[in-house]
Amino acid sequence: MKAHFLSLLAGTTLLLAGACARSSTADIERPSARGTTAETDAGASVPSSSGSSAYIDPAARKTAPDHRKDIKLADATLEAEPRNVEALLMRARAKSELKDYKAAMVDYNAAIQLEPTNSNVYYNRGLNRLETKDYSGAILDFGKATKYNPQDRDAFFGRGSAKMQIFNYRSAIPDFTKAIALDPNYADAYEYRGISYASINKFKEARIDLEKAAQLNPAAEKSLRRYVGNKDK
Repeated sequence: MKAHFLSLLAGTTLLLAGACARSSTADIERPSARGTTAETDAGASVPSSSGSSAYIDPAARKTAPDHRKDIKLADATLEAEPRNVEALLMRARAKSELKDYKAAMVDYNAAIQLEPTNSNVYYNRGLNRLETKDYSGAILDFGKATKYNPQDRDAFFGRGSAKMQIFNYRSAIPDFTKAIALDPNYADAYEYRGISYASINKFKEARIDLEKAAQLNPAAEKSLRRYVGNKDK
């Protein structure tokens, strides 16, 4: 089961609706990074590099010392198995969580060289690009993730979110629509699609989506009030 969107893009402000910036952790959340089948909790071990199915690691359950332990574990694994993609992904994610985005990118790039059709690596590299405000690169990576895993609701959501960052609301809407088609209870996708509609003055459609988002997640009520209010009445 995919993770929910747990926290803000660190250091990133999502620009919405005519220079109305949202940067509060209570407002905008982001896709969670994904681990591999190798990662469970801080004491997990890394198996040999066979397969790369996704494992969802709740970010809130790991601390900075946990991420440093993951790096050491991955280092040891990669010394014995330099082509272990799961270890590369584990190390990249840990580095990203520690805000060493440049070093994380090196590992993501290496993993993609080894497994160029691994949707999970593209997804996580897309998150890393979001953190560095490389929105165009993030859009490309999430697009690759959807290409190699067309059932990935989070990758569609991630691409739509990256498009919102560059004010491309019209193009973001179909991505959120696809995410909703894959998961009809995807509150964040309804909320972001609603905000996108409001940003292009389609307030009737925005209200429908934001009311649905608030029904699924009461925290979205704030977006309903902020972006629609009485504008469609």
